[in-house]
Amino acid sequence: MDRPFYRAEDLSAFDPERELGEPGQFPFTRGIRPTMYRGRLWTMRQYSGMGDAEQSNRRYQFLLAQGGNGLSVAFDLPTQIGYDSDSPWAAGEVGKAGVAIDSLEDMGRLFAGIPLGSVSTSMTINATATILLAMYVAAAGRSGCDRAQLAGTVQNDILKEYIARGTYIYPLQHSLRLMADLFAWSGQNVPSWNPISISGYHLREAGATAVQELAFTLANGCAYLRALGHAGLDIEQSASRFSFFFAAHNDFFDEVAKFRAARRLWARLLEEQFGIRGALALALRFHTQTAGSTLTTQQPENNLARTALQALSAILGGTQSLHVNGYDEAQGLPSEEAARLALRTQQILARESGVAQTVDPLAGSYYVESLTTALEREARNYLNRIDSLGGMVAAIERGWVQREIEDAAYRQQQAVDSGESVIVGVNRFAGEDSTELPGRSLGDTVEQEQIERVRALRTRRDPLRWQAALDRVTEQARCSTNLMPAILEAVESFATVGEIATSMGKVFGEYQPASLRG
Repeated sequence: MDRPFYRAEDLSAFDPERELGEPGQFPFTRGIRPTMYRGRLWTMRQYSGMGDAEQSNRRYQFLLAQGGNGLSVAFDLPTQIGYDSDSPWAAGEVGKAGVAIDSLEDMGRLFAGIPLGSVSTSMTINATATILLAMYVAAAGRSGCDRAQLAGTVQNDILKEYIARGTYIYPLQHSLRLMADLFAWSGQNVPSWNPISISGYHLREAGATAVQELAFTLANGCAYLRALGHAGLDIEQSASRFSFFFAAHNDFFDEVAKFRAARRLWARLLEEQFGIRGALALALRFHTQTAGSTLTTQQPENNLARTALQALSAILGGTQSLHVNGYDEAQGLPSEEAARLALRTQQILARESGVAQTVDPLAGSYYVESLTTALEREARNYLNRIDSLGGMVAAIERGWVQREIEDAAYRQQQAVDSGESVIVGVNRFAGEDSTELPGRSLGDTVEQEQIERVRALRTRRDPLRWQAALDRVTEQARCSTNLMPAILEAVESFATVGEIATSMGKVFGEYQPASLRG
């Protein structure tokens, strides 16, 4: 889409009734609610997690005090892949990429003093999502909060781990079983909770194009619906509980069009492939995060402009919640100043810019509508290719999706290296005035203190109750019974993340990528 301008003729085949409709109506191109932000602003949800539970709690309290209305938890790498902080495999990683959570006690400290019944919480966790959700529910109960009041999202999007991130544990089919168990259990026990957030963000951060992000994310969504159907869940009811998670990158109009195309294409896919007709199920709800991979260490103040434009594209694209990255995140954990500025960026856009006063103000633009249609068409081409490979699960197992993203990342880096793709302050206008920001350290004692904490927990708990609970997790893993009640019982016996993950691993085994299989 590189023409200098667009005319009415570019939309000669464009049927506004079919392609646009009204806001809140099929195919939801213009948004999922009739009034959009005039009726309710997006949730301002700042992603944060660092060190131990106390450190992260202080940041959450700070963000809420600054006017944030949603929390988003980042967990460290050991927690994500089922290792306790005192495991040799966790050495050097405890509290680094997020907060270290080993037990129910840690989860209680993480949310101490925060009213979980009135704050929406998102947790970016996948392979161990069942364990961390059980800990959250148990911690809420210990604080006196009825689980029916809990609102938020657990990512529970395991397919993208096999594609782009690698924080998987078990073979793919067992992981899909856990995804479905969490989905089914939460519907009965935590009814206001979103049991899955299907993430294109991590695919984009790995190098996917906007079209690939759109196509692969929706293909994952279709794969989950089929898995839930095979597990005996109602497809339409399940689809109504789906949420999505996209990145907002620098190509402003491309991103706006991507969000609009995602809604339209998802609604049409559900109608065509699953026969779904209900508006609640067809309406794609999504969270957006500004693109971490676009942040630069050189001239980091430029990141303030980048994230503001990215946030605006998400708002004009109709997001339901939004996280804006701190301008200093390319150099380490965001400072309080950077986190506050990121939140203020959202608040200024919401309260001062006027963009929340009109639903889908770019509708009818020759360029935006042409771009939206082109993105939908190109994404459909990818979806057709995936179908020819036997579906998304088969395409992942063969490594095809991974190779497509790797090739796109390589082409993108070539464009940067050649100067074809401009990054201000890096390969153009670099100068010698780059700002050096002070690094932010967690301190040298976090890992050792967390190790001591989990070891002390093991000496205090009831060993008979603990062992019986872990044995039940292993027993339930061998049959088709929903695992969540057994996992919750283990959590409440103060079994750790690593112990529960290992108990399931005795039955499930570990995943080996196709490239490593003999």
